[in-house]
Amino acid sequence: MREALEKIAASAKEQLAKVADIKELEELRIKFLGKKGELTAILKQMGGLSAEERPVIGQLANKVRADIEQEISERADSLKSELSAKKMAEETIDVTLPGKKRSVGKLHPLSIVLNEVEDIFTGMGFDIVDGPEVETDHYCFEALNMPKSHPARDTQDTFYINDNVVLRTQTSSVQIRTMENRKPPIRIISPGRVYRCDTVDATHSPLFHQIEGLVVDKGITMGDLIGTLEQLMKRLYGDDCKIRLRPHHFPYTEPSAEVDVMCYNCNGAGCPLCKNEGYIELLGAGMVHPKVLEECGIDPEVYSGFAFGVGLERIVMRRFGITDMRLLYENDLRFLEQF
Repeated sequence: MREALEKIAASAKEQLAKVADIKELEELRIKFLGKKGELTAILKQMGGLSAEERPVIGQLANKVRADIEQEISERADSLKSELSAKKMAEETIDVTLPGKKRSVGKLHPLSIVLNEVEDIFTGMGFDIVDGPEVETDHYCFEALNMPKSHPARDTQDTFYINDNVVLRTQTSSVQIRTMENRKPPIRIISPGRVYRCDTVDATHSPLFHQIEGLVVDKGITMGDLIGTLEQLMKRLYGDDCKIRLRPHHFPYTEPSAEVDVMCYNCNGAGCPLCKNEGYIELLGAGMVHPKVLEECGIDPEVYSGFAFGVGLERIVMRRFGITDMRLLYENDLRFLEQF
């Protein structure tokens, strides 16, 4: 048995010296010292030894176990040091190298102009209000003086969820909600996403952004509307910017007008971009229809108001000279990084 113990000690020393990693070291520990290991197997045979041999062999077995455990511990420390040194060498950083430049995000052109528009209107005392994009028929049509037979309700123009629920076609629904819950004076704008069944092209999209404005108070006139729009356009496009109003029809305003802005390409002289008219159509506006005021519980004999609605994309395209609206949605960094 002495020879077997000495053989185990020599074998363990030789194999531990060749260990290359921690996993292999653990396998050797189990091989020699585990419950079914070689040393444990020898110790189980000590019951067959004489009383004189048992303490001698037991002392030798304990020494062999202690020596193997010490060698395993020393080899584990050595392997950990080697691994740490290797890792440090692989992860060495040259602090003299120039740092990598991080890309910094920018605001989207739609956000840039929307922020400017909101600043302009808040500076004129307007509140910014929001409302649901999924609307009921009442707020999207009925309350805006558009009865069931109105063509705007056609499924070719509107996304219907069911007969009474739609994706809003304009943020005018927010104006109705505001007039129902506030008493005049009211001065708000309501920017947000709207949806219409339009085919995607250079000037149309089934999803776009609209900014609607509403003012209701005593003595509000068309002159107040014109002055507000002139102030907006001059702040956006410069003091030399001019607007013109053309008679039009909207069911929720009376009188109504289409508002054109002077062509940025020819400054009103006429060119192919503005079809030689010198002006480009930008938004619709007018005095709030008395029926709309009544529907919201506001007495049209006491109060009057004006409303307007403009597509944010139209403002952005004129502001930056963009000719294709699809560029605003394609997320092409080559385009967006210009702003």
